[in-house]
Amino acid sequence: MAPRSRKRGQRSKPAGPVSSPSATAAPPPPPTVTPARRSSEERNQAIRAELVPLAPGERPWSIKIAVLIALIVGVGDLVDVLVSGRDSFGGTHTAVGGVIVFSVLMVICALGMWRMRYWAVLGFQAVLAIVILIFALLLIRASNLLGFLVPIVIISGGGVLFFKLVRVLSRMQMPSPGSR
Repeated sequence: MAPRSRKRGQRSKPAGPVSSPSATAAPPPPPTVTPARRSSEERNQAIRAELVPLAPGERPWSIKIAVLIALIVGVGDLVDVLVSGRDSFGGTHTAVGGVIVFSVLMVICALGMWRMRYWAVLGFQAVLAIVILIFALLLIRASNLLGFLVPIVIISGGGVLFFKLVRVLSRMQMPSPGSR
């Protein structure tokens, strides 16, 4: 008895020379586009057609929240390091220069987002994605309820903000090379 294939009880063909010349000469037919594929492309085009570029001076709520978070982090860290004058930040020894550089970058990012610059929103999203990943890893070390809830709140809020900023980026005009 020949071994059975696992696919719906089909028998496997015996190994041997192929006697039909047409079996080796004909290339396989090209893959066809399935109706499901067409419908997703049509849906993507419909979504793109609905997008309206941002009006001059228009700032969606997600940009305003992102600017506020960047300013709080940037100015807060800078004030903490400059006022306290210590090398210890949050119980760990970090270089003051690194905290100052990060703080200045966050303030620049906040100003760029307020001016609706594509690079600033994209950079903030990169920092936000890293923060989300770090807090996801902190869930591994959660030993009490607070250690579990704080990362969940930050991951949830950061995820919602991240995807709202994706929508804003799709509405922003990508800068052309050489402009500004």
